[in-house]
Amino acid sequence: MSEPTADAVRRAVDAVLDPELRRPIGELDMVRDIAVRDGIAAVGIVLTIVGCPAAERIAADVRRAAASVPGISEVALEVGVMTSQERQALTERLRGGRTREMPFGPGTLTRVIAVTSGKGGVGKSTVTANLAVALAARGLAVGLIDADVHGFSIPGQLGLVGPDGAVPQPTRIDDLMLPPVAHGVKVISIGMFLRRGPGTEPLGAVAWRGPMLHRTVQQFLTDVYFGDLDVLLLDMPPGTGDIAISVGQLLPNADVLVVTTPQAAASDVAVRSGLVARQTGQRVIGVVENMAAMTLPDGTTLDLFGAGGGAAVASALSSEGAEVPLLGSVPLSPILRADADAGIPAVLAHPDEPAAREVERIAQALIAEPRGLAGRSLPLRPR
Repeated sequence: MSEPTADAVRRAVDAVLDPELRRPIGELDMVRDIAVRDGIAAVGIVLTIVGCPAAERIAADVRRAAASVPGISEVALEVGVMTSQERQALTERLRGGRTREMPFGPGTLTRVIAVTSGKGGVGKSTVTANLAVALAARGLAVGLIDADVHGFSIPGQLGLVGPDGAVPQPTRIDDLMLPPVAHGVKVISIGMFLRRGPGTEPLGAVAWRGPMLHRTVQQFLTDVYFGDLDVLLLDMPPGTGDIAISVGQLLPNADVLVVTTPQAAASDVAVRSGLVARQTGQRVIGVVENMAAMTLPDGTTLDLFGAGGGAAVASALSSEGAEVPLLGSVPLSPILRADADAGIPAVLAHPDEPAAREVERIAQALIAEPRGLAGRSLPLRPR
């Protein structure tokens, strides 16, 4: 067997993925000198920041990649940290040369879907979390912004809360934040920035008004590095308040999915969230009815919250030439609720459960809907 070369080791190490940036470390200029002698590969890499939470995983993956080269019997790894100039160059590269520019506005190739409701308690966040995971499981690159600043619940529903109640904070590279990943979905929430109280006290509350709420949503859209996404979901707060207006101003290109329960008390106000979205230029793409009738073990049905609310919302939001479909009715489900509390969405934990199957069907309907790209500039560069 011929002696392994440094170039062969470099090719293997360059291909290691940074688990937060989801890009090869060779592409990120994280690989330094590599030498090979007597079957020993001396490999140098640099991490983006001191205390990088992915340090151990990156080091293990680099050792494994170098050791996979035929003829390498030992790997001597040296780990350093990028200089401030190197970090600055990296953030500029990640931003594509644009400085603090919001990448999801008009012209983006990412499909932006704001999930809204007229009132709280209709299961909007549960539907959003399960849709995000279902879309990611289909191979799409998915991001999720928990825009419900006052009533955030996405970290818990996606299992991003530790045994002690702590929520992981995004890694910061200068002014860029790398969102945690849960079940293949990149997630950001205000809950990641709040400290717990002493002992078993819960996360602190957010008591902000309009300007702070607008700034928070703007920072989530601008300073969080999601990378290239196929779909960006926003879990909106209920109603038509400050954040709904801010998102309408920042993302007039967003599609809107309205969630309601069957009862009139919820469906009547759900219509308003769709009407406000339209006033900002957003397009209402459909209605999801949650907590619909469930089938009991004896074959009978229980419509605890009545019936017909989803269809009523879809009909009220439809107009000539712009029909809004009822995309699905998710049955009332103790399993869906329990899985959300456990941090494992039902589409993963119990995929055969009726509610999970219906969410999967809605996700497929969203994927199947064609998108027009006319007038959009495609980010293509000649080689």
